[in-house]
Amino acid sequence: MTNEKNAVSAASRRGCALVIDDDPAIAELLGDSLRAEGFTVVVAGDGLAGLRRAREHGPDLVIVDIGLPGLDGFEVCRALRKETQAPIIVVSARGGEVDTVVGLEMGADDYLGKPFSPREFTARVRAVMRRSGIAPPPPAQQRLIGNISVDADRREVTADGKAVRLKPREFDLLWLFARNEGHVFTRDQLIEAVWGFDFEGDPRTVDVHVRRIRRAIGDPASRPRYLHTVHGLGYKFTAPQDGKGQTQPVQPQ
Repeated sequence: MTNEKNAVSAASRRGCALVIDDDPAIAELLGDSLRAEGFTVVVAGDGLAGLRRAREHGPDLVIVDIGLPGLDGFEVCRALRKETQAPIIVVSARGGEVDTVVGLEMGADDYLGKPFSPREFTARVRAVMRRSGIAPPPPAQQRLIGNISVDADRREVTADGKAVRLKPREFDLLWLFARNEGHVFTRDQLIEAVWGFDFEGDPRTVDVHVRRIRRAIGDPASRPRYLHTVHGLGYKFTAPQDGKGQTQPVQPQ
């Protein structure tokens, strides 16, 4: 219970991000990236709901999709700017110069055209937060889940105290799982988060990487303790249910 209280209080100090997007898959991916940066995340599926959420939560950062049903993203930006000075990032599949200019004139602080990678999105978030003077605290870059330790700064993994060798994509995939423990990811979500929106290969490449990770950390598919297949959906990463380990995010000193 104490760990849960500490986690909640830590999250509440890192600021709130509001994501306004009518595509649930995109909203979920953006939310995952924002949570990894230390934000709590609120999601709205249309412009009017987004304005209500903004008034309810007073977000420190707003992500708005231009192509919203009803009240479009431009109008949402203009309305938000009358009520808050929080940074606003506009995202859109319409990447023309006119849309970029209009978005900025309506009050957006940055404009990000789709498709974009999670890495680029995270960089834009950090940049607008720095410019606003509200830079979030650095997120924990280590996770200890059961007997699996993942260090994103050093890109190192240990299992039962022994070093584990992973290729770059395998590490990125494991780190995504580790920092979103218990979350079920579809193959498409994993590809977009790790390989990028412009990936055109075989989606089954995810399965190959999962097999390699399992082999490296000693987690057999027949009796997995960490990396589980959720049939019909995808994969999730959890601490063992045998009481031999619990998740511990390691905060920077």
